[in-house]
Amino acid sequence: MSRNSFFLTDMWKEIAAEHKPLLSYVNAGLPYEDWKKSAKEKLMELLGEFPENVDPEPEIESSVEHDGYIRERVVFNVDKYMAVPCVLLIPASRKPGEKLPAIVCSHGHGPYGKDPVAGVRGDAQHEAEIAKMNYNYAEKMVKEGFVTISPDLRGFGERHEYIAATSTGRDLCNINFNKGALFGIYTLTLNIWDIMKCIDYLETREEVDSERIGMMGLSYGGTVTTFASAVEPRIKAADIIGYVNPFASFAIRDSNYCGSQFVPNIYKYFDTYDIAGMIAPKPLLVEMGIYDHCFPFKDLSKGFEGIKTIYAAAGYQEKLWSDIHPGGHAHSGVRAPEFFKKYL
Repeated sequence: MSRNSFFLTDMWKEIAAEHKPLLSYVNAGLPYEDWKKSAKEKLMELLGEFPENVDPEPEIESSVEHDGYIRERVVFNVDKYMAVPCVLLIPASRKPGEKLPAIVCSHGHGPYGKDPVAGVRGDAQHEAEIAKMNYNYAEKMVKEGFVTISPDLRGFGERHEYIAATSTGRDLCNINFNKGALFGIYTLTLNIWDIMKCIDYLETREEVDSERIGMMGLSYGGTVTTFASAVEPRIKAADIIGYVNPFASFAIRDSNYCGSQFVPNIYKYFDTYDIAGMIAPKPLLVEMGIYDHCFPFKDLSKGFEGIKTIYAAAGYQEKLWSDIHPGGHAHSGVRAPEFFKKYL
């Protein structure tokens, strides 16, 4: 007599090995436009309700010119309960009345949130974060002529909070997911909302051409870039860095995820590359490091192949770019300037 395993880990792996997401493009058997319509409707259903709009009451708390750009600290309300701190970077070379393209730059996990992405070097640890992951892509892109805005996502940077449960080693992302799920509110959905509010703010700035707004992000920033770009039409081009490896690998096999990275039932219907595939027909760049030990390259490349299948079916394969670089879990910086200059 054969005996089944006692362990949940084994069970999840067996389920994942048999699993076919119900609305994955490769399983749906629909023409691209029909698939995207039904897929987008289901994705919006899974994300749940977004908060209600409030008066953002934006405030520029400081403005300093440095190293060829203007750095502003901006704070505005995003919903009834919360405000978001951001760093806005503007090229100092901008001419009066000139409207420039803009990029929302989303950070990943880590203790400093937006700061290293925006090139803030408060101490040696900030410097180490930037050096390790080529992390200051907002600063790099302002030097290429783009306005950039870098917000702290909920639970990170200035929005990180110490609570008693974290003293036992519990993950704050999981704590906040559990609390929100009691209400049917998900942190990933809230962070997508905050990205939308950043775009609202960019549209009020005289320096920004509201028809030329893109987004980029590494790691969890890649997660947020993927989902936000799929649902927000004002994002005209996206750069996903170190993300799109399938759920069966990073979530089920490696347990390398947390409550900020998903909404309930998402894998029942979609894999990561399906969400990215919904970005079409908008231009998409996917960056993959061959020595990425957080999201291994073999998994990233599998996810990219899934996106390629969808973009080809949509007839927009020329708008799908890749940047395979000889680095780790990091921003390449090689193709992003060319990509955004072409499409924004």
